[in-house]
Amino acid sequence: MKRKKLLSVCLTVLALGVVLFSSAIMASARTATSQTGGDHGSQTTTPIKHVVVIFQENVSFDHYFGTYPSAMNLNGEPRFTAAPGTPSVNGLTPVLLTANPNTANPQRLNPSQALTCDQNHSYTAEQAAVDNGLMDKFVQDASGTGCTGTTIGHNPATVMDYYDGNTVTGLWNYAQNYAMSDNSFGTTFGPSTPGALNLIAGQTHGTTPANFGFPGYPVTSNGTFLNDADPAYDACSKGTTVSMSGQNIGNLLNAQNTTWGWFQGGFTPTSASGAPVVCGSSHQNIGGATVTDYSPHHSPFQYYQSTSNPTHLPPSSPLKIGQTDQANHQYDISSFWTAFGHGYLPSVSFLKAPAYQDGHAGYSDPLDEQHFLVDTINKIEKSSFWKDTAVIINYDDSDGWYDHVMGPIVSHSADPNDALTGPGACGTSAPGAITGRCGYGPRLPLMVISPFAKKNYIDNTVTDQSSIIHFIEDNWKLPRLGNNSSDALAGSINGMFNFQDPNNSNGNRVILDPQTGERV
Repeated sequence: MKRKKLLSVCLTVLALGVVLFSSAIMASARTATSQTGGDHGSQTTTPIKHVVVIFQENVSFDHYFGTYPSAMNLNGEPRFTAAPGTPSVNGLTPVLLTANPNTANPQRLNPSQALTCDQNHSYTAEQAAVDNGLMDKFVQDASGTGCTGTTIGHNPATVMDYYDGNTVTGLWNYAQNYAMSDNSFGTTFGPSTPGALNLIAGQTHGTTPANFGFPGYPVTSNGTFLNDADPAYDACSKGTTVSMSGQNIGNLLNAQNTTWGWFQGGFTPTSASGAPVVCGSSHQNIGGATVTDYSPHHSPFQYYQSTSNPTHLPPSSPLKIGQTDQANHQYDISSFWTAFGHGYLPSVSFLKAPAYQDGHAGYSDPLDEQHFLVDTINKIEKSSFWKDTAVIINYDDSDGWYDHVMGPIVSHSADPNDALTGPGACGTSAPGAITGRCGYGPRLPLMVISPFAKKNYIDNTVTDQSSIIHFIEDNWKLPRLGNNSSDALAGSINGMFNFQDPNNSNGNRVILDPQTGERV
């Protein structure tokens, strides 16, 4: 009798153990699926399992890195001292600093001058400033207009000026420890909307057929985006709205069941449930100005009906972040950290800072931007995701800020709004050319921060904004977008990585102070 009872107990314990073991296996499988986005999420051609693209605003390469790696290191400013053997960049030479072909020489801006006016970075003005490669009309054609709330008043010559490692200290420290390009360009000329569309689609053609905007500042021309307008599939848009046809990188990722998301500051509505959608959250920048967090024309997937979330619905659950549900891969930036806190991330994440931290002159600045960049990268570096993540920092346009390098013209145009009209330039026709897509445009910063990034490395490969989706396509074995997307021509960023020998056995974690940008 005792033996029967003992046998019964043993069988019960064994059965319970089997149930618990099976439950654990199923939970582990669910967790693995949520982390990688299904089987496809882990099938990459490189060790990179997570790409995090931080897409900032309105900076030319010379504006942030013109004198890299030499900083003034004046008293009272954050310090930067380059490591021995630090490579130089194609930057501002002594001649360009003292005998510049423009009507003003570049001047150093210090941390107390972080707040500046916005410059003229329209499609036509940027081309006019280049002056057929002479690079000498920035003061006349790219300087901004008057503005308030800045620490440096409006002066046309300000368009020539630059920061060094005593202001953009964090970015210079990242360049010291990871890989940076000094030969990367906007895919086309023009401001934020074209740049954002080039990032996700390599394409600014395919707009709703309209020609409108201010005189001398048309939004579209012959079905191609030239300047800024809000997306049609966004309830927070105002004024002129435009939609895009065709597909973007989100469509390719969806087709292969690979998780992804666009995460933007201020995307969560501030209106009551059931009321008209209002995106009203805001923050104050370092100058005390109140800045609305969400900018619709910085949200490129909202131009495409297939990848839009018009009423800004939240994800149906934290475990659905990165997967297709009512949010349709469009989120507030807080959702990125929600997923992060639950121990998983989408395979591909695009991060857009709240406006006061996106670096855009006129309402943001390099110091507020540094807080966002360093806070974000510190958290990723301290996490378990770091071991197989690549953080890519890129910008949407130059803001018109002076840069002395003209990129190659690989996309011709012959549009009435083109100002580059010499042989082989924008204003000439070419087989297969699409009007209004002249490029490459201005030179922009591009950085790769990863345990697989080459350390203290300057890459000279010619790349553009669509080189980022080119890498994503190759890493997850996706096809090219087609339809004349620039992803097919884009230079590769693979030269910024070393997948055989990561630069440090501990992942080369570089933790910085968000306030100063100095290493802690």
